[in-house]
Amino acid sequence: MRHKTHSILIIAGLTALTGAVALLCISLGSVTIPFRDTLAVLFGRSGVAENTRRILLSYRIPRVLCVMLSGAALSVSGCAMQGLLRNPLADGSTLGVSSGAALGAALSIALGIRFPRLPFSATMVMAAGFAFLTLLIVLTLAYRLDRSLSTQTIILLGIIFSMFISSILTLVVTVFSQHLKQITFWTMGSLSGSSMKNAAVLGISLLIGAAVLLRHAPELNAFALGEDNARSIGVPVTRTRLVILITVSILVGICVSIGGQVAFVGLVTPHMLRLLLGPNHRTLLPSSLFGGAVFLMLCDLAARVLFRPVELPVGAVTSIIGAALFIYLFYETGRRRS
Repeated sequence: MRHKTHSILIIAGLTALTGAVALLCISLGSVTIPFRDTLAVLFGRSGVAENTRRILLSYRIPRVLCVMLSGAALSVSGCAMQGLLRNPLADGSTLGVSSGAALGAALSIALGIRFPRLPFSATMVMAAGFAFLTLLIVLTLAYRLDRSLSTQTIILLGIIFSMFISSILTLVVTVFSQHLKQITFWTMGSLSGSSMKNAAVLGISLLIGAAVLLRHAPELNAFALGEDNARSIGVPVTRTRLVILITVSILVGICVSIGGQVAFVGLVTPHMLRLLLGPNHRTLLPSSLFGGAVFLMLCDLAARVLFRPVELPVGAVTSIIGAALFIYLFYETGRRRS
């Protein structure tokens, strides 16, 4: 009972923190907007200048929503992958899905592909399609090599396929050098052009994906004891692994298709929360959901305001902060062991 109360308090605190950070990120940017005006627009009140209202409704709110939802999706995916693969350095892009999505988007930009009858941009459609295609290829190869779909086989194939896709992406950038700036900026991650339609796609995907992952929290706890032990207590190991891998890959693919490659969110946030809260996925998964949202919103805010009016790619900011945090965590871990 005490553990359940503690978990509820943690999640409630993270929820409140997420709301506060979202309000801060909506108000701050190249143009600073008073909190009272932000709240007035959010609650549909009058008395706010039309220009301010347009900035908030057309740019800030859609962007912050997309950043928040992307951070939550990437973080909860990373948490599930770390639990499934029993590897604290795993994240949602372990299977090469993120690289596949980046390749699809780069081809769309380089070849000028358009889908005029589809409700979303060709970049998003191609990225999501290549992400899912990468998942199918990796899982098919893993099944051909190892019918049990062991963790080692999946990780190894994911790393190899990611390297292969990266080499193809390099070729695309070299051949279509006239699109170098656009492709490079996109692959580094940016949610500057986000819309409410993008937020709706992310929200629906996260709602379904997070529900599936939370449903499998007991199985992820069992995986911590090893696959054989999980199997001995009745966990359908192969089916559970497939469900989680497919769910994570879809979430990561959709995030990349909208905001490009954003590194370290699915790696750093769940890793830090695991150190703080322990390995119980019943608490860790929802905590990672909110923790990832807060982390990416703060990184996106830094990308917008550090050198304003110049905007940095948010992926560059997450990589710098993520690398620094990981060096610190490894240092502290090594010091405690010694």
